[in-house]
Amino acid sequence: MAKKSEKSQRQAVIDQMRKEQQRKERMRGIGILGVAAVIVIGLLAAAVIPYVKEQRRQDRVAGTPIDNIGVAESAASCDDVITQDASGSGQHVDPGTPIKYPDAPPAFGKHWGNFLYGPEIRNFYTTSDRPQVERLVHSLEHGHTILWYDATVKPGTADYKAVKSIAEKFKSEDYFMAAPWEATDGAAFPKGKHVVLTHWTGPTKQKGVWQYCGRPSGAVIKSFVTKYDKMNAPEPGAA
Repeated sequence: MAKKSEKSQRQAVIDQMRKEQQRKERMRGIGILGVAAVIVIGLLAAAVIPYVKEQRRQDRVAGTPIDNIGVAESAASCDDVITQDASGSGQHVDPGTPIKYPDAPPAFGKHWGNFLYGPEIRNFYTTSDRPQVERLVHSLEHGHTILWYDATVKPGTADYKAVKSIAEKFKSEDYFMAAPWEATDGAAFPKGKHVVLTHWTGPTKQKGVWQYCGRPSGAVIKSFVTKYDKMNAPEPGAA
């Protein structure tokens, strides 16, 4: 009887140890699931929150007249429009061949023959996705107006957001682009000027057109684009 009692006690201890181990494993599993859930929620928040913010920003832009984006015309520190006799229409250089433009930025000139088309054409470019200047000049020949912004207009700044928002107000058929001008592209803009509008007029009496400004102004840009529209170009109606 004594041996049977001892065996029963040992079995009870084993059963208790097994139950305790199972309890610990359940708790460990619950803990792992909890950590995984926190990670998943964090990842979802990291993806959803910026998306929601961007959607709200786009909604605000859509409901804001272009004249009210950026600074007022009086605060943009814009110079008078400059024009210069233009050349280079139809003068194509083999893609990949660097072209040194005398103006910063160019409003006309020789350019690469592989013009932008389809999904390559966007209203707003960053330093990571901007096409080569030689291709952008080809877009000028086709009637695009380009708003160039220099390195002082950095992501996250009010002027950067204004440039992007202004660009988003235009449709693809408006032939408007905003693109960064980098130090490797050529000379710096004149002192105190950080955004520049360019256009190439035509088909006859072709001119390069510039307007240098200190800050982006939707009112200034609207006026410029209205005066120099896409049909006022060497090759109007091209892509």
